[in-house]
Amino acid sequence: MSEPLSLLPQGNLRPRLRRRFPRIHRSALWRRLFHWRQLDFEFASWQMLYLLVSPKRVYRNIYYHKQTKNQWARDDPAFLILQVGAIVIVTAAYSIVYGVGIHGFTKALVQLLMLNFIVSGLVLATLTWFIANRFLRHQNVHATEQQAEWMYAFDVHCNSFFTFFVLSYVLQFFFLPILMKTSWISLFLGNTVFAFAGSAYFYTTYLGYHAMPFLQHQEIFLYTIPTIAIAYLASLFGFNISHHLIDYYF
Repeated sequence: MSEPLSLLPQGNLRPRLRRRFPRIHRSALWRRLFHWRQLDFEFASWQMLYLLVSPKRVYRNIYYHKQTKNQWARDDPAFLILQVGAIVIVTAAYSIVYGVGIHGFTKALVQLLMLNFIVSGLVLATLTWFIANRFLRHQNVHATEQQAEWMYAFDVHCNSFFTFFVLSYVLQFFFLPILMKTSWISLFLGNTVFAFAGSAYFYTTYLGYHAMPFLQHQEIFLYTIPTIAIAYLASLFGFNISHHLIDYYF
C-alpha cells in the first residue's frame, strides 16, 4: 500500500526553491504602498536620522523587528519613498544651480535614481545576498537553517546608499563654490568627502549583515575600504571627483 502523499518529501521542493532564489515581490509591501495612511513616515525619518548619527541603533531595531514579525526586510515602503523623494529634490536643486532645464534634470535623475541607486542596488544587493548565504552562514547542524532575505539585502543597500548620498551629494551641494574651484585644496576636500562617503556605504553594509546572528565573518564587507583609501590617495595627484561627477550628470 502506498504511503500518504503528506508523508512524501516532494512538498519540500518549493520552499527550497524560494530560499535559493531571490523573491522580490512582497504582497504586504505592495499593499501598503497604495495605502498612504498605513505608511509610517515618522519612523522612516527616525531611521534616516540615526543612519547618519548612530547606524548600529537602526540595526538593533531591525533585529527586534525580526523577532516580532519574523522577517528581516521592511514591510513598509515609507523609507524608500522618502529616499526617492530626497534624490528627486537634490537633483532638482543641482539642475537649478547649473541651469540645465527640464531635459538636463530628467537626464541627471535617470542617471542618479535609476542607474546609480536602483540598478546598482539590484546588482549589489544580489551580490551581497549571495555572498552572505553562500559563504557566511554558520555551518551548525544543530541550528535551525536560516538565510538572508533578498529584500533585506536591498534594504541594506538602501540604508547604505542613503548614508553615501547625504555625505556626498547633499553635503557637496552646500560647498559647491569651494569644490568647483581648480585649486588643490578643492580637490582635496571634494575627494575626501567622497572617500569618506564610500567607506560609510560599506561600513553600513557591514552593520546590516552583522545584525544577523546566523552569519559569520561579516567583516568581509569592510575589505573594500582599504581599496577606497588607495584610490583616494592616488586621486590626490590630480583627479577631482567632484568635477568629473558634475560633468557626468550635467
